Amino acid sequence: MTLQVDADDRRLVACTSRSPDPARAVAELAAEVGDRALAGALLFCSNSYSRDALARELAVQLPNVPLFGCTSAGELADRGYDTNSIVLIGFPAEIFSIESLRFDDLDHFDAQAAQGAIRQLVATERHGRSSDESLHQVALFFVDGLSHREELLTMTAQHALGDIQLIGGSGGDGLSFKDTAVLHDGAFHADAAVIVLLTSRRPLHVFCTNFYRPGPSKMVITEADPESRVVHEINAAPAAEEYLRLSGSPASVLDAHFFAAHPPIVRTGGQFHMRSIQSANDDGSLTFYCAIDTGVVLSLGEPVDRIAAMEELFAEIERKVGTIDHVIGFDCVLNRLDAEDRQQARAVSQMYVANRVFGFNTYGEQFRAAHMNQTFTGLAVGR
Repeated sequence: MTLQVDADDRRLVACTSRSPDPARAVAELAAEVGDRALAGALLFCSNSYSRDALARELAVQLPNVPLFGCTSAGELADRGYDTNSIVLIGFPAEIFSIESLRFDDLDHFDAQAAQGAIRQLVATERHGRSSDESLHQVALFFVDGLSHREELLTMTAQHALGDIQLIGGSGGDGLSFKDTAVLHDGAFHADAAVIVLLTSRRPLHVFCTNFYRPGPSKMVITEADPESRVVHEINAAPAAEEYLRLSGSPASVLDAHFFAAHPPIVRTGGQFHMRSIQSANDDGSLTFYCAIDTGVVLSLGEPVDRIAAMEELFAEIERKVGTIDHVIGFDCVLNRLDAEDRQQARAVSQMYVANRVFGFNTYGEQFRAAHMNQTFTGLAVGR
């Protein structure tokens, strides 16, 4: 086990355990928390852990810490990119307050009722604080990464939040795509989403960036099932076949590594967004991570200099918040795969360590009212 320790108890608590035993792993996290009073903590865990066993140990060993988070497709820990680990990020009660809300049964999500509940959450947290202009608020958002409801949830939540910016990620389970969950109220919940309203006088800055630009290859979605996010035809040809042809690598195997290297990009609202592919299917169709529909025009993405882009990003973050306490990062799992394939994972990890980034690899990222793919998105907390 390795821990990141700060002498100043007013800073965020950020620690990692790699013990495969849930009891020992939680004991190591609890030892780092010690007797510090926390308003709450985020927890991101590998799918290698038994969730029931982990939830039991958390209840026993961290009984006074409200926990929020999800399962991951990889962790951002004290050594950068990590696997088979648990990450905890704690918010000292002296300088943070937290309120939360969970939505279950996302297949029957009621947007109108949800907006009312979110507005009530905001009103409760702001009661008695309206005259304090030094307070900053951000809404952290975690959702079952297999729910296919991220777009509706994100738009609904941000509309109800008003000027409070939403930031978050979709939970994963490695690259299994079988069983993802969010953590709330002492248990892991499938088909659920959690909003965590974070309030502090500390500087808070949300960001979202990607490391690709649109290339010359264009494709039009000519047949798709928006509900399942499955594309059957591109340019009136079988989707997988045409995607391979446009990539210039017709003999390649369509897997997560290939999708990471050749992300489709769509232009919306004057900006470019990833529409990453999750899997190739036996019938020649492609399943996407994000909403997709007939008539959408896509470009194939090309990589930019990721390290230079990250240096610029962290410099901008410091201009916004001053000295960085920690960055809570939501990094798409396809970003990680592409960094590994391009032999950049070590450099990325070193940059994450230098800038105190803790978080997880996602199945998608949420930024304000949009659900994204293949971005590095997060919340920077200043000291």
